[in-house]
Amino acid sequence: MLEHIELFFKSIFIDNMVFATFLGMCSYLAVSKKVTTAVGLGAAVIFVLAVTVPLNWLLDQYLLRDGALAWLGPEYADYNLSFLSFILFIATIATMVQLVEIVVEKFSPALYNSLGIFLPLIAVNCAILGGSLFMQAREIPSLGLAFNYGLSSGIGWFLAIFAIAAIREKIRYSNVPPPLRGLGITFIITGLMAIGFMSFGGMLTGGDEAPVVPEPTTVQKTEKEELKLDKEQEETAVSFNSITKEKE
Repeated sequence: MLEHIELFFKSIFIDNMVFATFLGMCSYLAVSKKVTTAVGLGAAVIFVLAVTVPLNWLLDQYLLRDGALAWLGPEYADYNLSFLSFILFIATIATMVQLVEIVVEKFSPALYNSLGIFLPLIAVNCAILGGSLFMQAREIPSLGLAFNYGLSSGIGWFLAIFAIAAIREKIRYSNVPPPLRGLGITFIITGLMAIGFMSFGGMLTGGDEAPVVPEPTTVQKTEKEELKLDKEQEETAVSFNSITKEKE
């Protein structure tokens, strides 16, 4: 359970798709002019990532990686189909995006028209493919963790586009210098938000390592030796005095 919680918060705040790896910036910049449009696209990205990452995990575990075909028989254990990763991952993503496009067009035509070309372009959104490739590179051990990673990565991307859309709606009425209006101020705000998200980097790492005790210096060693010698001399003097009193 702790592993799921750690992965969830780490994927949203520390390894955020936009602010940590700058993936999916095309849609992030183009569809973030209005909050309603940003929310619609962000929800679509969450759904696609939450479905495609675990599906691609299954493909990687039972088809693509070296020795994954051992379940078919020992004669297939030496096969390695990892060179098909990009093709199969993109095919899975394109299928899910097509499903999302059909659903959005059916139930929300206004959102479908406002998203325009960027809804089908989710299929080639590098944040979507990056989620599956990061899952493969990090060797996520279970299907539940893969689903958790896909869902939390989507929430992180949603949080990023929602935040920038809300800010862009506010700065529309602000006195922004003319050279910075439009994408200029958006890039600056994105950079500042990325710096802010970097502060979450130590949120899950504090206390993992034991404090390092520095080695005593030569001066400290000398002082310790002198104190030890003084203590031994004191003990010797006490012993001598006790022996003298006994003789008297």
